[in-house]
Amino acid sequence: MKIKVLLFATLFAFGFLSVNAQTPSFNKGDKVINLCVGFGSGYYGGGGYTSKMPAISGSLDIGIVDNILDKGTIGVGGIVGYSSAKYEYTGYGWKYTHLVIAARGTFHYPFVDKLDTYAGVALGYNAVSAKETGNWPGTTNYSATGSSPYFAGFVGARYYFSNNVAGVVELGSGIAYLNLGIALKF
Repeated sequence: MKIKVLLFATLFAFGFLSVNAQTPSFNKGDKVINLCVGFGSGYYGGGGYTSKMPAISGSLDIGIVDNILDKGTIGVGGIVGYSSAKYEYTGYGWKYTHLVIAARGTFHYPFVDKLDTYAGVALGYNAVSAKETGNWPGTTNYSATGSSPYFAGFVGARYYFSNNVAGVVELGSGIAYLNLGIALKF
């Protein structure tokens, strides 16, 4: 809850401090970093979880080709994301973590002023670990690691409060179903 309040307070402050925002665009050579907190995930379904850390992620988007379908731009970059949860029952349980590292490709097409809208895909690696917690009679603290290919499709939008600062929202099948955060263009 504290993360949500901090995020919205930050975005609100940027909005008031940057009322003279210009019409942004995402063009060849532009670099944008998204810093997001994720909500909802297919990784930790069901009940019994005593704590779930919201997914956190950072992604980079670099414009490489302009003038696709008149005003569209293709971007490439990457994403790093992390999430964890703890399942516990009467003092015994498991802690699960996911670390995602992937390449991303995006197609940006501006439909509305001050709004950078895009769709994309990510392909990479999902490192998973599980560790036994607590004390259950007759058990040893087990742990396991594994990995799998990572594939995600997503749509997103960045609303620019100034030439370099935006609020970002992404919906998709990645580390979280909904990612909210800030974007910094440099």
